[in-house]
Amino acid sequence: MRDTHKDMRVRAAWLYYIEGMTQSDVAKRLGVSRIMITRLLSEARARGEVLVRVESDIAPLIETERQLEEAYGLNRAIIAPLSDPQSDPTRAIAAAAGAYVSRTMTSNMTVGVGWGRTLQTMLPFVEGRSLEDVRVVSLLGGISQARRFNPAEFAWQFAELFDAEGFLVPAPAIVDSSLTKTALLEHCGLDQIFQMAETCDLALLSCGGITSLTTSYRVGHVAEAERQSMIDAGVVGDILYNFLDADGRRVDHPVNDRAISIPLDRLGRIPKKVLISGGSEKTGIIHAVLKSLQPKTLITDEVSAQRLLEKVKAAD
Repeated sequence: MRDTHKDMRVRAAWLYYIEGMTQSDVAKRLGVSRIMITRLLSEARARGEVLVRVESDIAPLIETERQLEEAYGLNRAIIAPLSDPQSDPTRAIAAAAGAYVSRTMTSNMTVGVGWGRTLQTMLPFVEGRSLEDVRVVSLLGGISQARRFNPAEFAWQFAELFDAEGFLVPAPAIVDSSLTKTALLEHCGLDQIFQMAETCDLALLSCGGITSLTTSYRVGHVAEAERQSMIDAGVVGDILYNFLDADGRRVDHPVNDRAISIPLDRLGRIPKKVLISGGSEKTGIIHAVLKSLQPKTLITDEVSAQRLLEKVKAAD
């Protein structure tokens, strides 16, 4: 179906962002209310028709970036400014990640993708374009309900941004038993997708804490009793449903044996791994992932960056 509002959205965005008109002036020019213009501009942003990007470095953050790089052996740390330490850093991190991904994507590459609220929020900030011979591989199973934070949906939407082929894992992220997991991997061809994942040039990853606020628990993948038992076992969070302790070791827990996702050792073979995450509830798991998986790029916010540096100093 034809998008009847697209022409007006684009015209409103052009007048406002490019020609510098006020929303009231745009409304007069287009013959609609200012409230309508506000809605059109918001929708244009949400659809990725408008990308607002701040390219200039903020000097005080550069030193923090270098400290993070030295502390964790990173090639690159990218820190998004955060004006309110108590605010949710998701959009700030997503905007910085979107700019990074837009610069990084090229033709003839295979990209593995995780999932979560931060990666989903990143999509409108990614500058999509037609590329040749790009493959996008989901690194974990999905969920049966049609929810917003679905690994398969994210992988598909990301692939569409670059006219790429998408390879999804047609199984739940967590199954009922280790026997079911083994059967799916060995007899239903799922392991072939994870073999393809090992050949990725780039992996875009996020991680989740063990609190009830993180995506895994909000969407009901892990029951509350299981979450409490994982806390008792020393779990601080997960990356792609690999549940880890504070030192980045995979915890011996039944949930780990039921997860349909790429294991840590195979994930480690991907040469370029980008960790995109932040928030007070994730400090422990970000630290654990940086130590164990050793991604070479971290994209986070300035408050989370300071917490990570404090954690490193406390460990010393």
